[in-house]
Amino acid sequence: MSPVSLTHLSEKPLSQVLTLTKWYQVENAQLHLKDKAPLRQQGIFISVFGDELTAMSAVALLSFAAQYKVVVSSLCLYQPDSQLPAGLVLHSDSHLSDTMMSEFRHGLRGVAADQGLQGTCITNPADLKQKGLMVMDMDSTAITIECIDEIARLAGVYDEVASVTAQAMAGKLAFNDSLHQRVGKLEGVELSLIQTLKDDLPLMPGIQALCHILKSHDWHLVIASGGFTWFAEALQKPLQLDAYYANELEISDNRLTGHVIGDIVNAQRKADILSDIRAKLALPKHQCVAIGDGANDLVMMAEAGIGIAVHGKPKVVAQADAAICQGSLLQVLYLLAIPAKSDD
Repeated sequence: MSPVSLTHLSEKPLSQVLTLTKWYQVENAQLHLKDKAPLRQQGIFISVFGDELTAMSAVALLSFAAQYKVVVSSLCLYQPDSQLPAGLVLHSDSHLSDTMMSEFRHGLRGVAADQGLQGTCITNPADLKQKGLMVMDMDSTAITIECIDEIARLAGVYDEVASVTAQAMAGKLAFNDSLHQRVGKLEGVELSLIQTLKDDLPLMPGIQALCHILKSHDWHLVIASGGFTWFAEALQKPLQLDAYYANELEISDNRLTGHVIGDIVNAQRKADILSDIRAKLALPKHQCVAIGDGANDLVMMAEAGIGIAVHGKPKVVAQADAAICQGSLLQVLYLLAIPAKSDD
């Protein structure tokens, strides 16, 4: 096969030029078909996805990487699921310090956004085809709403509760304190008032399909939420959850008392849940994924092999390994199905 020149192709879609899941060696923006895929345990992988990828997109990414002295040795066009457009992954044997990796990711998100794409840089990516663990937040992650805010709306105290929620999720207020403040304002709310909310929780687009695919590959799925068991239990069947952990609302005479029962599921508790389940399943860290949107998810995300911010607050997006800021959560597959080889 003759070399492919990216600079001469300009706006031509890569899907018309490259063969899916085939790796190409990169030399001065010239592509040569390779015999072998890189090992996932070696170097760094730059994954970008979103709109249709063009040769110009690839050139922009190669140019950006070169600014950080990241030498891209190969790239691959891949499509993790038929419902998703093809994504592009670039591989480099370069090494970046933690500080440089953070800077690189931040810059990469900007370059990708300029191309109508999303992207990140990861090391030792998880392998979808191997057993793994995904721990997810519930409110504004697995579902599109904050349940406590919606209860407050039904109870007529929405503004008071939502303002506290916003402070907590932005990391401006200790989570335990914020939870007690918010739940206290719900004293006297009848269960019948919130049953309709529980019966029709709006799932985040793509989460159900993502969970279905992960379960088909023997992944363990868990919710670890600062929300409430009352709602988490309703997600067990549609998301095929193996377990869920959340705060328990105290109920008396079919009304909320304004208190929670037992230990609070806060940031550290979420991280401990992930760590404990990982140990129980004897999984390597890189096979553990955490997804969330709020500041109280960051400790859990740091405990995972990859922490993914989904429609996250700015602080969370900045600190996460990866971020999906628009579109379906099925896009998580771009980070789990990189067609690299495992070192068996």
